[in-house]
Amino acid sequence: MPRLKYYTDSDDEPEIKRITTPSAATISKKPFSHKRSVHAALGGRKVADVLLWRDRNLSGGILAGATLIWFLFDVVEYNLIELLSHISLFAMLFLFIWSWSAQLVDRNPPQIPETIVSEKTFKEVAWAFHSRLAHFVSTLQDIASGKDLRMFLTVIASLWIISVIGSSCNFTTLLYFGFLCVHTLPALYERYQAEVDHLLERGREDLRKFYDKFDSKVLNKIPRGPIKNKKFN
Repeated sequence: MPRLKYYTDSDDEPEIKRITTPSAATISKKPFSHKRSVHAALGGRKVADVLLWRDRNLSGGILAGATLIWFLFDVVEYNLIELLSHISLFAMLFLFIWSWSAQLVDRNPPQIPETIVSEKTFKEVAWAFHSRLAHFVSTLQDIASGKDLRMFLTVIASLWIISVIGSSCNFTTLLYFGFLCVHTLPALYERYQAEVDHLLERGREDLRKFYDKFDSKVLNKIPRGPIKNKKFN
């Protein structure tokens, strides 16, 4: 409520001055302000640091490595077997030269560890992949059941857009494009979060209005039969 400050007859200014405090309705609401930070949403660990470019050397090295792999497969048109053969060839030549030169200068030859990836780490990676795959299949089945029609139509439209993009480029380019999006968009969003949130809020309102109009003019006019409850023994 606005607070009123009254002046007596002896005051020089007999009028009433209003000292107003901003109410909750007048304070501009920042869209998506209730969400966690981008770093926390990405897990808050080393992966989040890499995706948000907290360590520029590491993030830049990963981007350069992915770009090199894309260049070899898509531009130079290496195939997987040829690339692995060349990598093994150069690795064996490097180890041979290192071992031969170590004998000449009386130094220890290169020591290759017996266990490159431990069994525990391999099982953890396999279990994480299995749990993510099971969660993805379960979510896809839940969406396909038609419980949320808006989500179902959104997924159908997204898959159609992905199929159109995939038909215009090969798998390697599509995979590299997805990596670029994952590796750069979180950092850009963290830097321009206020502007992006504003645009997303406007886009969400426009989509909601479009869906309401489509629902009232098209979906509600589709005849539907009565829903029967199935009895399970």
